[in-house]
Amino acid sequence: MSQVFDPLPSDSSSDLVLCCYVNATSKIQIARITNIPNWYFERVVFPGQRLVFEALPQAQVEIHCGMMATAILADTIPCDRLRIETELEADLAIDGVASTAESLTATAD
Repeated sequence: MSQVFDPLPSDSSSDLVLCCYVNATSKIQIARITNIPNWYFERVVFPGQRLVFEALPQAQVEIHCGMMATAILADTIPCDRLRIETELEADLAIDGVASTAESLTATAD
C-alpha cells in the first residue's frame, strides 16, 4: 500500500506495519503522527470510518477531536496496537488449513 500524498522516508520502507484505526465516536476526529522525523501524516476520520495506513512500528497515532476551530488531544495509540497484519496472517493460515482439509476430503471421495 503506498502513501501517495505523504510517503514515509525511503530508508524505512522495510519495517512498515499495516495499521487500522476506527472512529467509533459520533464526532469527526483527526489522526496525526508526529513522532517520525521527515514525515507528516494527518487524516480526517469521520464517524464510523475505518482508516487503514502504513507506518513504522514506533509511530504514535494522536487522535484529536473537538468542535468548531478547536482540537483536543483525546488519545495517543502506538501503531503496534493498531497493527492488522498479524490478524490477517492468522486468518489466512486458518483459511489455508480449511481449504487444504476440503481438498483432501474431496480427493478421498
